[in-house]
Amino acid sequence: MADIIIATDSEALVTEIEAALGGAHVIHWVRHGAAVVQAIAEINPDLVLLDFQIGNMGGVAACLAVRQEEEAGRLYPCEVYLLLDREVDAFLANRACADGVLHKPLSSFQSLRTIENALMPLRKSG
Repeated sequence: MADIIIATDSEALVTEIEAALGGAHVIHWVRHGAAVVQAIAEINPDLVLLDFQIGNMGGVAACLAVRQEEEAGRLYPCEVYLLLDREVDAFLANRACADGVLHKPLSSFQSLRTIENALMPLRKSG
């Protein structure tokens, strides 16, 4: 069972992801992009899902903050995926050094497959 942080201000998005995972993993909901780094430090998650559009600090800025903290040695590296609204936003996700993306609107199958693939290296090493 993996720990997954979802950073979004959309309760509906959290509900969609929880339903897709069917209780197979522990979900931690962070409602503000600015709180992501602190949540990662406290939880040490296996995967972080960042909504591209979060009210006070978007997913790209949060991803960059996470990567900066990792490079400085203040956070252990973790998988970070961005939840994108548009296909063209993949360019920004790449520039932010995201490990992967999910495109909204989400489908349960797409979400489950992408998340399980993101967690695959964890299972092989564990």
